[in-house]
Amino acid sequence: MSLRLSSRTLRILPNLRSFSHAAAALLNGDPPIGDLSAPLKYLPGFPRPDPKHDETILAIPRAKSGKNIAEKERKVGRVPSIVFEQENGQQGGNKRLISVRTNQIRKLVNHLGRSFFLSRLFELEVRSEFSDAVEIIEKVRVLPRKLHLHSGTDAVLNVTFLRAPSQASLKVDVPLVFLGEDVCPGLKKGAYLNTIKRTVKYLCPADIIPPYIEVDLSELDVGQKLLMEDLKVHPALRLLHSPDQPVCNIIGSRGVEQKKSK
Repeated sequence: MSLRLSSRTLRILPNLRSFSHAAAALLNGDPPIGDLSAPLKYLPGFPRPDPKHDETILAIPRAKSGKNIAEKERKVGRVPSIVFEQENGQQGGNKRLISVRTNQIRKLVNHLGRSFFLSRLFELEVRSEFSDAVEIIEKVRVLPRKLHLHSGTDAVLNVTFLRAPSQASLKVDVPLVFLGEDVCPGLKKGAYLNTIKRTVKYLCPADIIPPYIEVDLSELDVGQKLLMEDLKVHPALRLLHSPDQPVCNIIGSRGVEQKKSK
């Protein structure tokens, strides 16, 4: 899923700047990237999660797994789920079987969009039952890692969550948001945008997972492209693709190409 914003929206967004690791750390008062003694922070001018979408996902323990158990859970309005540990991008142990409310997950996915749901942190509360009156078994910050939807109905079948403490580094498919199509020189000439990637995978410190990455099209002309290395992100994020892979390009029709060659 990708979003496209107008030039008016683009003009009111903060100017995006590219920083070296050291400059960004000094600008924000963060320690050097190799120093993990203090938490990292979002940098000015880069997307950060909107607090109006903050929500606590409620869950109950699930004793067993298996196809029959999962079907029973779905019939009573629950989604069979798992919460894992993950350190430095590697999925590990401390697995807990849980079930979450189907209507809550469906609401979040429909409201945010699938890709944006999978790049956002949530608080997860595990209780013995879905009631505020019972004691909390576990309360932890999590990242939805996998979302399995029914191919025909888009019903939520399974969700996998990863615990996201500050010291964790998590692999995240970050969605792209395309800006400035209405002022893009190539599009004004009648060419069209060829979107090659809608998400890009990064290894992200848990405290600064971007909800999305902005892709500025406002200076892109016919035949030009943007590469993954052109994306402006927090310097602590590590790209998990080849940096010379294209994200998008502007492709002209035959008439546009002939006009350009004259």
